Amino acid sequence: MAVKKRIVIVGGVAGGASTAARLRRLSEETEIVMLERGEYISFANCGLPYHVGGQIKERQRLLVQTPEGMGRRFAIDIRTRSEVTRIDRDQQEVTVRDHAEDKEYQLAYDALVLSPGAEPVRPGLPGADSSCVFTLRSIPDMDKIEEAIAQDDCASAVVVGGGYIGLEMAEALVEKKLKVSLVELEPQVMGTVDPEMASPLHDELERHGVDLHLGASVTEIAEQGGSTTVLLSDGQRLEADLVIMAVGVRPEIALAQQAGLKIGQRGGIVVDEHMQTSDPHIYAVGDAVEVTDFTGGFPAVIPLAGPANRQGRIAADSISGRVSRYAKTQGTAICKVFDLAVATTGMNEKALKRQQMAYDKIYVHPACHAGYYPGASQLSLKLLFDPKSGAILGAQCVGANGVDKRIDVLAVAMRAGMTVFDLQHLELCYAPPFGSAKDPVNYAGFVAANFITGDMPICHVQDVVERRDDQCGIDVRTLGEVRKGTIPGALHIPVDELRDRLDEIPKEKELLVFCQVGLRGYLACRILNQRGFNARNLTGGYKTYCATAGCASAEPALSAEMKSDTGEQNPTSNKTS
Repeated sequence: MAVKKRIVIVGGVAGGASTAARLRRLSEETEIVMLERGEYISFANCGLPYHVGGQIKERQRLLVQTPEGMGRRFAIDIRTRSEVTRIDRDQQEVTVRDHAEDKEYQLAYDALVLSPGAEPVRPGLPGADSSCVFTLRSIPDMDKIEEAIAQDDCASAVVVGGGYIGLEMAEALVEKKLKVSLVELEPQVMGTVDPEMASPLHDELERHGVDLHLGASVTEIAEQGGSTTVLLSDGQRLEADLVIMAVGVRPEIALAQQAGLKIGQRGGIVVDEHMQTSDPHIYAVGDAVEVTDFTGGFPAVIPLAGPANRQGRIAADSISGRVSRYAKTQGTAICKVFDLAVATTGMNEKALKRQQMAYDKIYVHPACHAGYYPGASQLSLKLLFDPKSGAILGAQCVGANGVDKRIDVLAVAMRAGMTVFDLQHLELCYAPPFGSAKDPVNYAGFVAANFITGDMPICHVQDVVERRDDQCGIDVRTLGEVRKGTIPGALHIPVDELRDRLDEIPKEKELLVFCQVGLRGYLACRILNQRGFNARNLTGGYKTYCATAGCASAEPALSAEMKSDTGEQNPTSNKTS
């Protein structure tokens, strides 16, 4: 008779719970023990801010599985309030501290799975341990924040950190009618996207009353006389009734370090493609592990629920003798910021520069669906690609509607090894309420392919800002648009008048052409280059210029309904004044 295998899983939620469920589906004979130091083994931690904000009304909806329910359905020995304090690799056993019974015991394993997750970073600054300072990782954390908000005298909050949790909590606290300040050390929120793509988020936050403090850090949290003051590095003082620390997370690796498992250069547990650690009997999954970046091939720590779930499944397969491999991490993610969404996949421009990888970029700003159908709003889509092969390196999108659809398509295209040339031929859903006959993803492919083939030489904002003496800027928008703002020093000739006014254009200079979003600029460049001029089009047009150069845009962050992909203020009119 075969000896029964015992698999011990440390930690639940996405990685641990997925491992346990998959193990049971593969074998009814295996003994599975799940050890969780808290009371909750499987909860929607990504939903915590939305319960605080009131969008998810019932707290119970956050509990994906209860210990009792999962234990019954999958025949798993689930032990909550049980903390693993030590791993003995030689004896293949763990030391467990049972907090409910206040006792300690050893538990042997044939295979061990570590799913400890990541812990919030709590900066070591004066006052960081104050009773009014909170982090958000678990349901008990959420409960404490809700208790603080419920106090009659709770009227203001400071959120420290402008990443996913910081932005979601800022919105949640605004929904609770608190006066909210957000402090971010970097000059932008949402560091996973590039600065110009974060610019609309700044407008949106301020539009909803969030007091933004970018490029500043918290130096002290001072409590005195029942009030709390948050001191910033730029000398400002913010009054707050509660403070949310959301400056990031780091892999929780103390147990792995104690056991002598290999830790990577990014601070995560090193695993192979089968999720096996440096010990052949120990596996690790989720936010605590170091993964390989799909695009760049370098080690990375990317704490996302989707990858954690897939890693749990692969660890279970590997333990069960199946050949299963983790296919790297793209970092595909999305965040809601009031009425906007921001999403990303692959590498951003900042990361490409750090890795010294060859790339170029284009921007498009089309409508989310057919402009003639009511409710069309503008998307801003940035595509990063290899300038020779056209391989897709990354993409970012911001807008009110349809953001997730476009980034999901591009994420799949990347995974499939498609190039920008392939994007031109994607056949995507079209009906006026949902999209356009030429989808924004197709548009991005057209623009990038035109650049690579030489049909549309492009320039970037830095080129027009640092224009040389042998270059001339040309604004081809209408006079009404130009009056609302233009790039200094540019010659103004509307695209519809261009053929009749070629004699006004200096032929000896390189022409840097721009319109509102890039489409009319492209048409102008096609005219000029076939007439003997040397013209390049500003990709993304004046809209991208405003976002990049930091100048005030003529339009609010959540723009009015679009009627055309040209970005014209009044596309039904041909007048220039």
